[in-house]
Amino acid sequence: MRQATVDMTRLAAMDTREAALLLKGVREAALKGGRSPLAPRADIRESWQRMLRKGVDPDKDHRSGLLPPGEIERRRAASPLAELLPVLREGLVSSSAASDAVRHIMVVADAEGRVLWREGSAGVLRKADGHGFEPGADWTETTVGTNGVGTALVTRRPVQVHSAEHFVSTHHSWTCAGAPITDPRDGKLLGAVDVSGPLATMHPATLMLVSSVARLAEAELRNRHFADLARLRAVAAPILCRVGGRALAVDAHGWLAGVTGMPPVDRLALPVSFRAGRVWLPSLGLCETEPLPGGWLVRLVDEEARAAGASSRLVLDVSRPRRWSLEVSGAAGSWTRELSPRHAELLYVLALHRDGRTAAELAYDVFGDRTRTVTVRAEMSRIRRTLAGVLDHRPYRFREEVEVEVVRPEDPADLLPHSTAPAVRASRDEPADTADAADAADPAGGVPGLPDVPAPDVPSGT
Repeated sequence: MRQATVDMTRLAAMDTREAALLLKGVREAALKGGRSPLAPRADIRESWQRMLRKGVDPDKDHRSGLLPPGEIERRRAASPLAELLPVLREGLVSSSAASDAVRHIMVVADAEGRVLWREGSAGVLRKADGHGFEPGADWTETTVGTNGVGTALVTRRPVQVHSAEHFVSTHHSWTCAGAPITDPRDGKLLGAVDVSGPLATMHPATLMLVSSVARLAEAELRNRHFADLARLRAVAAPILCRVGGRALAVDAHGWLAGVTGMPPVDRLALPVSFRAGRVWLPSLGLCETEPLPGGWLVRLVDEEARAAGASSRLVLDVSRPRRWSLEVSGAAGSWTRELSPRHAELLYVLALHRDGRTAAELAYDVFGDRTRTVTVRAEMSRIRRTLAGVLDHRPYRFREEVEVEVVRPEDPADLLPHSTAPAVRASRDEPADTADAADAADPAGGVPGLPDVPAPDVPSGT
């Protein structure tokens, strides 16, 4: 008989003390390897498992040293989240839905889990100080256990953590709901926004509110990006009319503002350390680049130089918990790019299956659903625009002449912790020295021993 799972709506309808006692029973049973009438929610269970593997003490208050004031100010000034504060404040502090008699606080942290800003009730801010939830504090999972900031940064999904769902017992008097914020311009994780307060302030709709406001903040960045592209387009148009041959004008994130002599692309993947001069790009070959106000002019050199720069080696690094990268090397140089969560999953599966995967097979590997081929084809089209010299299709696969290396985490259980893809979960269950591409997923019947749980859609973009 399937075990029932904690339901936040029913929990909110219960007496606060009764609900806290119920969750403590669920937590105690899980930590001792026993069975309770209710199972923890999936995100909470997976977070607890990560904490146990990392050796976090569930009954000890964990705190990091605070960043010095100068470093906090430096991070605030450098973070794109600073320009989103008005949107976050309006949605989560000023609105009557969030304030609820001014019993909540809003917390904004960077991608490393460091608290940069806090606003809200003075009384709740004092309570937060008692938990070490203050500017400069480290609220990653590995430091303070399961929480609305750290867990959202790992899973890349909104999460609500109530009372004893916090792994560390000293936080059981606290409730929080957090959501990650991703830069729509390049897919990078910027940080997380969280609404927290005493147990009596918990409401199941809080998670939806926080998630919606995070999406509004991302939309604000997207709108500003469109305005910047329009300005760059006005500058680049007369320049592109004068240059000969094939050329593009792109912004600092590679988004197209203009093109001449070649088919347009939505976005040109740029290396981490892009510079003026001669640069090799996997999708174009050898190029000459010049700075423009707000972007770059990229001119292709010639076909012979492009062929000489063919890719020969690829390193897919999925060893880190929140950032994944791809390094492509060829005769003309090397190129590195950070990956979105979805593209990290797809490229990992293709690295496991050098003989290739059909769209239906990839749909099962990633979503647990063979019918989601339209989504897979769209994502693979985006990837191939960046890695035209590396990937083939029909079936999707890395080219035979390309050497592929995968850098995995030391503990297989830490592989792409955000992912619920069946192929990734199967790899987590295998010993590191016996992981085999042929066993990661069963093309005919899926992944043995795992339920068909579809992965949530994650913002794309390499």
